[in-house]
Amino acid sequence: MLLRSGVGKLRLIDFDQVTVSSLNRHAVATRQDVGIPKATCLGTHFKQIMPEAELECLVQMYTADAEEQLLAGNPTFVLDAIDNIDTKVALVAACKRRGIPVLSAAGAGAKADPTRLHIVDIWESSCDALAKALRYRLRMEHGIEAGVPVLLSTEKPRCKLVASEEVMAAPADYQVVPNFRVRTIPVLGTTPSAFGMAAAGWILCQLADAPFETAPIIRLMGKQYEAQLDQLRQREASRFGDKCPPLPIDMDDIIYMLRELWRGRSAKEGEAPSVPGGDKGLMRATSHLCLTRWDVTKPATVDNLVLLSHEEADEHDAQQDLNPGSRPEGDPIFVTRVERVLDKARREHYY
Repeated sequence: MLLRSGVGKLRLIDFDQVTVSSLNRHAVATRQDVGIPKATCLGTHFKQIMPEAELECLVQMYTADAEEQLLAGNPTFVLDAIDNIDTKVALVAACKRRGIPVLSAAGAGAKADPTRLHIVDIWESSCDALAKALRYRLRMEHGIEAGVPVLLSTEKPRCKLVASEEVMAAPADYQVVPNFRVRTIPVLGTTPSAFGMAAAGWILCQLADAPFETAPIIRLMGKQYEAQLDQLRQREASRFGDKCPPLPIDMDDIIYMLRELWRGRSAKEGEAPSVPGGDKGLMRATSHLCLTRWDVTKPATVDNLVLLSHEEADEHDAQQDLNPGSRPEGDPIFVTRVERVLDKARREHYY
């Protein structure tokens, strides 16, 4: 899809070969291609689609030792679809060190539901085993805690690693690379295709300077939304008394703000990888948070409400009461971030 969408310069790196078992998910391979390197097979097919494309088809495994060769030429973007954790960590760390944008794809094996796909930051990737291992190794070995987008499925795997008796009896006979992948995990052919489409869409939008922000994978309960709406009503009544106008938002607006805009955390936290209570991006406590007006002179609408802790909200309200409508004092990065989010709400919610 990258090629068909106009990306005319591609470097394909894969040491593996087309096998009978991989035909269920290999978009272009046929029985005649079994035994041919996957990179070579793709290159042949890609030339039929776009003869003028510049293609490098490298039949080798990515390793740290090969970094200079495989990442030469300062690639515009790297798509990591490696399923071996050692080489995956090496590639992502090298991309971060070189300042090359990278999207890392997690495991598609034993998963089937395309509606569970998400692109999240690496620090939110606690629900996928491969992504979780990647996050741990990047943090411990390279000091990378965030800033790596990961494509993953929140679906629980339907089975574990398996291997036939024949494979376990003579594993060397079934390996392209020694000591690599003795056991495998079954793959439904449609799932890698869904991963590929999602990855291609993400990269194309990044290349076009028209990125999209994906939905968070946090899980908030109905009571959390109801509590936030009640707290906002009480806060408005407490601050404005009899002059308090009817609240111009409903439950759908609360859900949009809590999930999509502020992603269940205080605006003061920004994009930091740490979340109160040790949250890893799934269940998230919100009882310590509340919505309040960013500009006290404007109504409590979706594009004028900010999510803060109760203490932060009280401090913010006190500043607004002293200087109504003024740009809040404090960290300019925080102020800019909030205004960017509110502008997003203005564009999306009132389109």
